[in-house]
Amino acid sequence: MKRFNMIDENFICENCGKEVKKLGYTARDHCNHCLYSKHVDINPGDRKNDCHGLLKPIGLEKYKDSFKIIYQCEKCHQIHKNIMASDDNMDRVINISKNL
Repeated sequence: MKRFNMIDENFICENCGKEVKKLGYTARDHCNHCLYSKHVDINPGDRKNDCHGLLKPIGLEKYKDSFKIIYQCEKCHQIHKNIMASDDNMDRVINISKNL
């Protein structure tokens, strides 16, 4: 079973350069502006992955009453999924959904 280490902090997105504020209700794991993430975890929040590639949003899947963003690492090509945040850029989410 995956272990979850709660890390919710501000950061500067390495893809778009915008400041991303902490989420406040769970761990922030991607940029709410461009939806990119960074491949830093093996288990959520552990920061033990040495890859550090950018995770490009490539799709969506239904998850409970929301969606998960599907990512592919631009460096190692692994696929990962993260739950959408309440403040995610809906125009970007819609654009990703058009690729399905």
